[in-house]
Amino acid sequence: MAYPGFRHIGLKFLSIVLAALIWLLVSGEQIVERALRIPLEFTNLPARLELVGDPPTVVDVRVRGSSGALSRVATGELVAVLDLRTARPGQRLFPLTGADVRAPFGIDVVQIAPSSVSIAFEPAATKIVPVVPGVEGEPGDGYLVGTVMADPATVEVVGPSSAVARLTAAMTESVSVAGATGPVTESVNIGVADPSVRLQSPTSAQVTVNVTAAPVEWATAGIPVRARGGGSAEILPGEVTVFVRGPRESRSSTIQDFEASVDTQGLQAGLFQLPVRVTPPARVGVIRVEPPVVRVRIR
Repeated sequence: MAYPGFRHIGLKFLSIVLAALIWLLVSGEQIVERALRIPLEFTNLPARLELVGDPPTVVDVRVRGSSGALSRVATGELVAVLDLRTARPGQRLFPLTGADVRAPFGIDVVQIAPSSVSIAFEPAATKIVPVVPGVEGEPGDGYLVGTVMADPATVEVVGPSSAVARLTAAMTESVSVAGATGPVTESVNIGVADPSVRLQSPTSAQVTVNVTAAPVEWATAGIPVRARGGGSAEILPGEVTVFVRGPRESRSSTIQDFEASVDTQGLQAGLFQLPVRVTPPARVGVIRVEPPVVRVRIR
């Protein structure tokens, strides 16, 4: 029977040999120093506080370790972490030491620059602002952009109190109406121009751009002028030409769709120069009347 002390003696011997080999490999590597630029992260920011301005995002460090260990450092393994739990509104200064650097085993931080970081803080604020849709491109010939609507029409933003106070609106990605001859609807993302302000809840908007036919201009001649106010009146000239602007389909309007008149209410017998008032059809606007004034004889 084998003695207990001799059990697995082969495995024990192999372990000793491997340990010796590892020690020889490590002891054979040079200890070196290297300068690196690593990311700076912030942790434990108090609730209802916001960072203001452009705090640093990287720091420079000098690290020491074996050449092999340093050559194996991957991106993200060395990170400086600054604890902000003591922050309060205003400009604050935080010391930064090697103890604030998260480093792999076997690598020591011997220097860090800067040794302190100045950061400004403000109370957080929220605000409801309107959503202003963006539109780009030109609609088809003879068409123009009409009303533009966004759903939702408002969003809530959050950020440093001074930046939130300055913000007047959120914006959307642009909706293209290039060549459009009718309404365009698209779902687009909402954002804000100030990078220090953000949406309370990231969202998108349904933007509808109404593209309508451009109004056209035309003239309608031979519209009779009538006297309003009673009595016998002679009007010279008795007809006028009206220049109007309106939807393309309204060009089919006839003389009967227009009403031209002069106000003779309360006038005694005599000769008068009176302006002509024209009432056009719905959705049609009057540009001018020729002649704008007519001669009226009251008997």
